[in-house]
Parts: sequence; C-alpha cells; structure tokens
Amino acid sequence: MKTRYMASASLAVMGAGFLATLLLPDNKWSDLLHGGFEAGLVGGIADWFAVTALFRHPLGLKIPHTSLLLKNRDKIVASLISAMEEELLNKKSITEKLSRLRPLQSAGTFGRKLLRQRRMRESMLEFAEALVRRIPLEELTAQLQKALAGYARNKELRPLAERAAGFVRSEGWDERAFDYVLEQGTNWVLQPDTRQMLGQMAHAQLSQSHFGGIMGFAVQAFAGFMKEDQLGTTLQQLIYSALQELTIPGNQNRERLLLEIRSRLQQLAQDEALLARGHAWLVAKAESPETSAMLGRQLEALRDRLLEALERERQAGGKRVFRAYRYVVRKLTGEPELVEDWNGRIVAAMVKLVEQNHYRIGLLVKDNLDKLDDATLVAMLEEKVGGDLQWIRVNGAICGFLIGLVLTVIGWMG
Repeated sequence: MKTRYMASASLAVMGAGFLATLLLPDNKWSDLLHGGFEAGLVGGIADWFAVTALFRHPLGLKIPHTSLLLKNRDKIVASLISAMEEELLNKKSITEKLSRLRPLQSAGTFGRKLLRQRRMRESMLEFAEALVRRIPLEELTAQLQKALAGYARNKELRPLAERAAGFVRSEGWDERAFDYVLEQGTNWVLQPDTRQMLGQMAHAQLSQSHFGGIMGFAVQAFAGFMKEDQLGTTLQQLIYSALQELTIPGNQNRERLLLEIRSRLQQLAQDEALLARGHAWLVAKAESPETSAMLGRQLEALRDRLLEALERERQAGGKRVFRAYRYVVRKLTGEPELVEDWNGRIVAAMVKLVEQNHYRIGLLVKDNLDKLDDATLVAMLEEKVGGDLQWIRVNGAICGFLIGLVLTVIGWMG
C-alpha cells in the first residue's frame, strides 16, 4: 500500500535526520534539528509499534498486549455480528423499510418496461417453450396416476352415490331419463320393422299355444283369421298408446314407475356389496396400464398444443402477452382495495421471513469469518483499514518532529 511506504519513508527520514545531526557541528541550529528529528523518530517508532501491535507481534516478539486483533478475534467477531444485527440490520429498521414498499406497483412498472421490448417478449416465450419441452411427462404421468389411484382408494363411494341419487332427483334427471326412454321406445315401436317383428312373434305364439275346449277353438280361429301384419299393427297401436299415456304428467302409471325408479336409485346408493364392487373396479381402473397410457397421451397432446400456441405467439412478437399483461394491470388498477390487500400480504410475508431468518445474518457473517485463517484475516483488515492507520505513523513522525523543535526551543529558554 502507498500509505505504508509513505509511513515507512517518514520513519526513515526521521532516523536519517537524527543520524545526520549527530555529525553536524555543535551549534543552535544543529541542536534544533537534532531535537526535532529525535522526537520525530521516537514518535514514528511509537506509532509504528502501536499500529503493528494491532495486527501482529512487532518484529515477531511476543510482547504483551500485541497482536490484539487475533487475540480478541472472537470478541471482535461477536461485536461485529452484534452491531450488524442490532444497529445496521436490525429487525425494526428492516421492517420499517419493508412496510413502505409497494411490491405490486413496483413489479407492474418493471414488467411494463420489460414487456415493451419485442426481443424480451420473444426471449420469454422461447424460455417458456424450453421449459415446456423439458417437462418429464413419464414422471408426471406416474405421479398423476398415483394421485388418482390414491384418491380412488381412499374415497368412500356411499356418500358420493347418495349425493348423486339426491342430485338426480332434485334436478329431475330421473324424469328426464324416463321421458328419453319413452321417446326412444315410441320411435322404435312406430318403425315398420318393429310392426312386422311384433306380428310374427304374436302369430307364432298363438299358433303354438295349446288351449283346450272352446278357448282353444277360439284362439286357433283368431290366429287363422288375423294375419301377421294385422297382429303387428294391433300390437303396435296398443304399445304406442300405452307409451303415450306414460308421457302425460300426473298419469298414475307414470308416477308409479317414477317412484319405483327413485326407490331403486336409493337402494343402489345404499347397496354395500354393489358399492364395494364399484370401489374395487375404480381402484383397478385407476391403477391399470390403460389408464397410464391414456394419461400419457393426454399430457403429450396438451404439451403439443401448448408448444404450438407458444410458437405462434413468439412469431407474432408476443403481442398477446403484452395485451394480457396490460389487461391484468388495468384490472388491478381498478381494484385499489385488492391491490392494497395483496401489498399488505406480500409485505407481511417478507417481514415474517425476515423475523424468522434474521439470526441467519449473524450466522452467515460468523461462518464466513471462521473460514478465514489468521493470516488472511489480518491481510483483509490491513487492506480495508490499514491505509488509514498508516497515516497515524506519518502524523506521529511529523508531530514528533514539530514537538521536538518546540521542546528544544523551550530548553534553550530554560
């Protein structure tokens, strides 16, 4: 360091001047210079000893109360940590600084400046594409299937079945399903093929029936009189009429069938054996390779669509990204209470983080200082504050020289 060389030079000048004045003729001027250089040499040596004693033993001699920094290393480190924790970086001052922050507003301003640049938007989209491509689909698929199987394994079906049955009834899905079946049945009955099938079935049954006496004669006569097409038309009309009656709200038979359907639904929701079989089927289905393959295909398709969307947006310069960001900012600007609420939450979280980890500041400082050996610590301190301390030596030599002059003059006066 330059100041060290200057301090050493000042001491050397005083020593050379002291020796030189010994060789000068004995007169007042030589006595005056001799007194000045002698006092300057004493002052320079004393200050050199004092400064050196802070960092090491002067001339390697283990003189008491020297090498003070190393002897008091633990105390100095503790004082440094205490000063940082209690004065420089105390929790109260940090909390006060944080409480004045407006993180959402700051983030909004920074984000707006950042997203105005097309190159930055394109870079962000490229980075997003790279992240999406690096998603481990196999691991994600396995985790999703594991979560799905765990949910199915731990889920009780009875409450779910009872809620489903109640929902079906409250929303009228049972009646809608019944009407749908009636509608489809009516459409089926009115088809020509159905009429033909009904006629064939009825005619065959009448021909094969065995009734004795007058009943048998009447049945056989009826079968011979009615053709298949006539029987089919008759049955078709009868079934159609019956179905049409069931579509009329308030019809007795309709209400009776709906009541039976609802009763069966309730019984199914409480059938333990059926629920157990359903639960076992769900677990087996969730754990099956087919489910894993299906999840993998869906995730891969989702990733491909996401990559395509990101690529299109990147080629367009990320305009939608900027518009979406401005939309969010405008929405938040119109909700000052919401913004303040979130600002408070963020600041509270930051304050809590500081309170929970404030002690780590001291630990970090101590850990870093403990990693330094004595020589490195002394060299670091000398580099940081040694320059200013060397001026003590320079000032000591100069002040000693001046005091020596004054004392010599005082000696003459005595």
